[in-house]
Amino acid sequence: MNISIKLRFWILVSIVAISGFSQGMLLPLIAIIFEQDGVSSSMNGLHATGLYIGILIASPLMEAPLRRFGYKPIILIGGLLVAVSLAFFPLWKSFWFWFILRLAIGIGDHMLHFATQTWITSFSRKDRIGRNISIYGLFFGLGFAAGPLMIGLVKINTALPFILSSAISLAAWLTVWLLKNERPEHDTDSTSFFGTMKRFGKVFKYAWVAFLPPFGYGFLEASLNGNFPVYAMRTGIGVDAVALLLPAFAVGGIISQLPLGILSDKLGRRNVLIAVTLSGFISFTAAGLLESSTVGLLVCFFLAGTLVGSTFSLGISYMADLLPKQLLPAGNLMCGIFFSFGSISGPFIGGLAIQWLKGISFFYVISTMLLLIFIALVAVRHDTSEQQAKSA
Repeated sequence: MNISIKLRFWILVSIVAISGFSQGMLLPLIAIIFEQDGVSSSMNGLHATGLYIGILIASPLMEAPLRRFGYKPIILIGGLLVAVSLAFFPLWKSFWFWFILRLAIGIGDHMLHFATQTWITSFSRKDRIGRNISIYGLFFGLGFAAGPLMIGLVKINTALPFILSSAISLAAWLTVWLLKNERPEHDTDSTSFFGTMKRFGKVFKYAWVAFLPPFGYGFLEASLNGNFPVYAMRTGIGVDAVALLLPAFAVGGIISQLPLGILSDKLGRRNVLIAVTLSGFISFTAAGLLESSTVGLLVCFFLAGTLVGSTFSLGISYMADLLPKQLLPAGNLMCGIFFSFGSISGPFIGGLAIQWLKGISFFYVISTMLLLIFIALVAVRHDTSEQQAKSA
């Protein structure tokens, strides 16, 4: 990379870290505030889906403006929307007003992620896509892990974490003005909504298997954070153990992001994804068998995070392998859509399993999902898909 491309890359991943920071802060912060105010757990859970509903609403409408205006304006608008929405939280403490703000943050965050992902995949060399996207995932993970550290500020003033995170987001947003704008490669199809739908059809036809890892990661992350604490309390796993186990999964994912990304450049994305989904299945099956042991669960959670914590970024890299450059915007959008589907369906399916499947470990829900993704990856040959996509 030359100096200008390096600067662009590090500014983009820094923006993503701040986005992860705001998301990592909001999830537990609002949940705690609502719990203290006596809001029911089901309504609290519904509120958390606002972020992902925002992503789903925005996704089909985002490709046309990106192609028309370029990457930089989309990142600027998305970043400003996040910073302003965070600043508005202290103005009025209302369930539905906060839900609308959360929806707006979902839209703004998705604009950031969509534009930065597409920009990075478009300028990265084929032999460095895995490395670059893994750094992208690593920075998001670091930001997401740092977000909950803001919760303690609520004791000083409820508005303080929102205002401080808004100021940090605004500072990162200002660095985007240093970048020179670029546009995605031209595509022969229309840039209208219908053109986007047509590209979605093409992308799904050639790269559908690459969207399963982002779906799986969304399912896994949301069900672990949303369902596991409930399951733990009902099965006698202590709250202190939960506070130890969930960070162990996150730390495992952070540690392995870059090594797995580099490994996927050398060994092939499909091969690495097959290995990590199978290993993840084994780890969560073992967690189901060892759930009476906190030490056993800690080892399983850490190993699972190390193995499957990179499935989102590996899925994006795999998608970039399968598609020609003019279809990358639509491909990146679909990665976000499938991640949202996973994030919404994970807690719902996990909740049903906890309620109805008495005597069967919650961890088997996650291991079954990983096994199904593993089977799909084994069944679909990467090279034939790639040839079809290149000739599309």
